[in-house]
Amino acid sequence: MRRSNPAPAGGAPVVAVVAFEGISPFHLSVPCIVFGEDYRAGGVPRFDVRVCACGAGMLATSAGFGIAAPHGLEALDAADIVIVPSWGNVLAAPDEALNAALRRAYARGAQCVGLCLGAFVLAAAGLLDGRRATTHWAWAGEFARRYPAVALDASVLYVDEGDILTSAGTAAGIDCCLHLLRKRCGAQAANYVARRLVVPPHRQGSQAQFVEQPVSANARDARLSALLDWIRANVHEAHTLDSLAERVMMSRRTFTRRFRDATGMTVGAWLLAARLARAQALLETTDQSVDTIAAAAGFGSAVSLRQHFAQALNTSPSAHRREFRGAA
Repeated sequence: MRRSNPAPAGGAPVVAVVAFEGISPFHLSVPCIVFGEDYRAGGVPRFDVRVCACGAGMLATSAGFGIAAPHGLEALDAADIVIVPSWGNVLAAPDEALNAALRRAYARGAQCVGLCLGAFVLAAAGLLDGRRATTHWAWAGEFARRYPAVALDASVLYVDEGDILTSAGTAAGIDCCLHLLRKRCGAQAANYVARRLVVPPHRQGSQAQFVEQPVSANARDARLSALLDWIRANVHEAHTLDSLAERVMMSRRTFTRRFRDATGMTVGAWLLAARLARAQALLETTDQSVDTIAAAAGFGSAVSLRQHFAQALNTSPSAHRREFRGAA
């Protein structure tokens, strides 16, 4: 699909959030609370959030009360960002009027975001063909069968393809929206909103969306949780599987198994993600050199940092800094 260049938006960027009959209030609230609240005390610019639906008016929710959608689908024609926060019935095709409105917005240059089952709607509109995407793990099989042209990765929290973003279920939508805010307004703005919401300021999109044991159940899990906090605070140090296992008084084999059960990742993958997150934060918020940041994040050298940035994030440290400094 060929796209026109987006025209500069005057005033606050417009965020169109697509509601529908039977929507979950929580799913609807995710983009509204990230982009629709007044966070100017923390230096976060205002967004013009417009809740819309195929027909403006009252909609029933899954919680038993109604909400008003003040706008019809014409809101998508003026939007800088279009967010589909979920979808009611993935077995039913979206209304063709919605598909057409999404295609127009995308062709005009709007960023399109499908949170949770909202990825089904973007796929139905043809926006995800040939692109990477994710959705809620429980519906991944149905998604893959229905949209084989989409490169689905059901193991991650969110996928950022630049002009198209998709996320896993429920809380991962918060991660995706904070990530989008971070790209547009900088790390400090996203961190401020995250603190207000009392959620982690940044979880890598590649982090697993499904883990066997997300909540600590016993003392050994508490030790593991404390270890993760310690590694984050000392990510610049050299860590080995044996040294970490010894720190929590587990055998190498038991530590490896319990770590994967708790995080959904291998020790090496988790440590790399933690180091990348530290490097990203330093690039976004300091003027330190790439060499200094590489050492502070535990990569040892700028060459190693650049290699890992290219492999994991498809960019360079310098380009990442320019992108986020420019957004801020």
